[in-house]
Amino acid sequence: MAKRVLQFVPDFSASGALAPDTQHPSAGKTQDSVPKVPLVQSARAQIAIENIAPVAPLASTAFRHPRATREVLLNGQAVAFEVKRRKRNTIGFSVGAEGLSVSAPQWVPLLEIDLSVQGKSGWILKKLQETRERRSRLDAARIVWKGGAVFAYLGEPVRVVLDSRQPHGALHAALAGADAAQSLHLSLSDDASATQIERAVQAWLMQQASPLFTRRLNHFAVQLNVQWHKLSLSSAATRWGSASASGAIRLNWRLLHFRLEVIDYVVVHELSHLRVMDHSARFWATVHSVIPDYAALRNQLKDEVVGCK
Repeated sequence: MAKRVLQFVPDFSASGALAPDTQHPSAGKTQDSVPKVPLVQSARAQIAIENIAPVAPLASTAFRHPRATREVLLNGQAVAFEVKRRKRNTIGFSVGAEGLSVSAPQWVPLLEIDLSVQGKSGWILKKLQETRERRSRLDAARIVWKGGAVFAYLGEPVRVVLDSRQPHGALHAALAGADAAQSLHLSLSDDASATQIERAVQAWLMQQASPLFTRRLNHFAVQLNVQWHKLSLSSAATRWGSASASGAIRLNWRLLHFRLEVIDYVVVHELSHLRVMDHSARFWATVHSVIPDYAALRNQLKDEVVGCK
């Protein structure tokens, strides 16, 4: 009997959300009324049918994948999705920044794919809406890099000041006033390009990252009774941190946008892997022993948008 397969989202992933795979009801069976056809021939015929008979587009599509080949109505909302044929035994669903993708075996008819999508309508619409809302927040928080731009540092706003007299980047305390904020003075002229300013801010943040992460790693390693041996900075787009059994820790420098409590959660998460290398109940109990409110902090990594204020 085919086992039900589940796909899980990595802890610190910003990539698309995944739904549990749906086991195709007729997997391994052949209907009496359908002649048996070799798999390769059947797959070619299916692809040919899909190429010459695409579904007619609906009047208006609420959610459209840029490579969509199918459209369905889910609770009154039109969803255009991508179909990917794979060597697999189940139908899988993935919702990412581009929209809904459905992975299916070669032998599954398009109609049954549509029915499977209908069966997951609640989950799909929820994830599509969440993805759209997050994209809107990211667009609204996108920084236009220039003098006066504001970015988050340890959860607090910092204003960029271009000052060619400044020998190097330096953080200045906030001045009194309604719009009080710390300021980062960069050794750049007023006509510096957006790319120059962005790179200068990132370089300054990376300079702050190593000593701060080292202090937090040393602090929590004692509490967890573990030893770490090497710290590397990461620029990964979809992962906040990682740990290896050798004691090597990688932490994303972009964590400096978050307040210290969130950074501490990621540090403890990775150090806990030096005791438990999976995400079992024992692992989460280890994290909980040091940070009891880790769940709320973990959610901030997924939901909070850091950037321009």
